[in-house]
Amino acid sequence: MARVWDVPVHDSTRLRDARLAVAEAAAAAGLDEARTAAAALVATELTTNLLKHADGGRLLLDVVPPPAPVEGGDPTLYVQIAALDHGPGIADVPAALDDGFTTASSLGAGLGTCRRVADAFALHSEPGRGTVAVAHVGPGTRDSAPADCGVRAGGVNLPYGGAEHSGDAWTCVRSGDRVTLMLADGLGHGPQAAHASTAAVEALRRSAHLSPAESLGRLDAALRGTRGAAVAVAQVDTAGGTLRFAGLGNVSAWLWEDGAWHCLLSRPGIVGVHRPRTFTDQSRRWGGDRVLLLHSDGLPGRRTPPSAPDLLSADPAVMASVILRDSGSAARPPRDDTTVAVLSPAPQEGR
Repeated sequence: MARVWDVPVHDSTRLRDARLAVAEAAAAAGLDEARTAAAALVATELTTNLLKHADGGRLLLDVVPPPAPVEGGDPTLYVQIAALDHGPGIADVPAALDDGFTTASSLGAGLGTCRRVADAFALHSEPGRGTVAVAHVGPGTRDSAPADCGVRAGGVNLPYGGAEHSGDAWTCVRSGDRVTLMLADGLGHGPQAAHASTAAVEALRRSAHLSPAESLGRLDAALRGTRGAAVAVAQVDTAGGTLRFAGLGNVSAWLWEDGAWHCLLSRPGIVGVHRPRTFTDQSRRWGGDRVLLLHSDGLPGRRTPPSAPDLLSADPAVMASVILRDSGSAARPPRDDTTVAVLSPAPQEGR
């Protein structure tokens, strides 16, 4: 099931919680001792930064597929460590990523260390609004590094009420030129909802070659006997420059196209419980600056996603984390498990 480690960071005692969480996440991802130590170092540095520079925040750890989707049904898994805060922000992000930079009378090696030891590290900060940092730690071997396929994917998952298991799950799979992003929201929350969404992830890994509508048919069969789930499936054909989408239930889907967000409509129903007899895919163009965003109903469905250029071009997991961070507050906590997943073009060399 989709285990997520949510560590509120308010004082130094949370360093122990962060280290325990990263050890469990690394074991779930199958990391060896050296890469587990690297993940622990990243988690320690990010937790320390939350305390020193932001007066606290939140650390979210998850086991996720590679940032660049890979061929095959069982991808190498990565530990994702996301640090979210509403602190003062960083005025000069490039300088902050250099070893030796500090504003707190420390050695200033934190963010530079994270970038150096993680397989991937990205940061978004805005003065007065806070900072989001996301690190991915995987096997760290050349053979395991995912090849560029023209798109990149990322997401963040927050369990309701600090639960161990989230009823939401997302994944991204690839078959040739087809890259498919899916978000499943198991009915309700807790272990039974997590069982349904996990079944959807496993079924999609066996359906990477199918269209979104065909995949939903396979998922419906796989989820029979579970609570069922709302599911959105979006597939990019990188060679043909097309996006196909099909959804059932209340997972929201948005496409950034021609300078504006456009909502992609899902049909009523619950995968595994009640679905239409037939599905058809919606089709749109893909390419250029287009960005696809999926989110579960832990976020308000009518809320248009942000459109700041630096966020649209950010690492997908960072963009998802910023949206999650800004979606609620202590006075207005999420009412359900909350997941945001993003698919965007891979950066081009020289840009």
